[in-house]
Amino acid sequence: MNKGLTAVPCALLLCLFLGLALPAQAEVKGKLVIYTSMKESLIGKLRDAFAKKYPGVVVDPYSAGAGKIMAKIAAERESGGSVADLLWTSEIPDFYQLKDQGFLEKYVSPEAASIVSPVKDPDGYFTPARLGTLGLAYNTKLVKDPPKTWQDLFDPRFKNAFGIANPALSGTAFVSVSLLVNTFGWDYFVHLKANGAKMGQGSGQVVDDTASGDLKACIGVDYITSEKMGKGATLGLFFPQEMLVIPSPVAIIKGTKNLEAAKLFVDFLLSREGQTLIASSGTLPIRTDVELPAGSGLVPPKEAVERAMQLDYQKTIVEKEATIAKFTEIMRGK
Repeated sequence: MNKGLTAVPCALLLCLFLGLALPAQAEVKGKLVIYTSMKESLIGKLRDAFAKKYPGVVVDPYSAGAGKIMAKIAAERESGGSVADLLWTSEIPDFYQLKDQGFLEKYVSPEAASIVSPVKDPDGYFTPARLGTLGLAYNTKLVKDPPKTWQDLFDPRFKNAFGIANPALSGTAFVSVSLLVNTFGWDYFVHLKANGAKMGQGSGQVVDDTASGDLKACIGVDYITSEKMGKGATLGLFFPQEMLVIPSPVAIIKGTKNLEAAKLFVDFLLSREGQTLIASSGTLPIRTDVELPAGSGLVPPKEAVERAMQLDYQKTIVEKEATIAKFTEIMRGK
């Protein structure tokens, strides 16, 4: 018997028996550059946990707003290539656009079968890695009867005291406006404006204004609101039956020189371990087998997906400028 031939399978069996990573994965090395709009504290948790499993891979995240990231990608492409290996933001229209331009690498992770999401790419060029949810954030000192439906915001008690971020400045706000228009029509915003609703700046700013009392309520992003609540802000957050659920996709950039490392990171991000870290950061995981933190107030992923407002994102891309113009016209009363 050739002892050399039996050595490899025996080593593999030993790895499986001991629960160790297979050598092919353990030996993956390289520097993985991730362009992401996720908050730095979350990226730091994921980076450190990934490093323990794959010490040969150095994860180098670049964190910025999605608009700034897309501008950076465009500039790099203009000069001959992209620095990034992975892209992870909440701007779904951007992923459809990059897919159509042939800029993304097709990869279907084995973990993808476990995810729930209102949006999935059937071709496998991007995969939801987080479910961002937005609800009605309100100041608990000023509002004793919290809004429970989207139409409650027409009530006189919210006169001149409800805010929504500017969709021209916030990608999340743009998708939120598009979802609300698709569900309720433009008359919804006409009624909001008639009750004195205000257009703010970014998603964080309208939550800050609600916490300070400048507004009584606003459309609040889950993790932004919960983070401020954790620091003592007098805020509450309620999710109406029709939910704003915005997945945050992850994708591998076409032509990356670190393809195997990129695949491993996607697998880790979608794994139960990775999703547990996401859940601990005040936002929804895309798996149903991950426990939500006690007292988070979040709607479980499966239920959130069932209640999610629907949107044709590819159509939304084409209509973006017109949507922003229409919203601005209504909210500025022109």
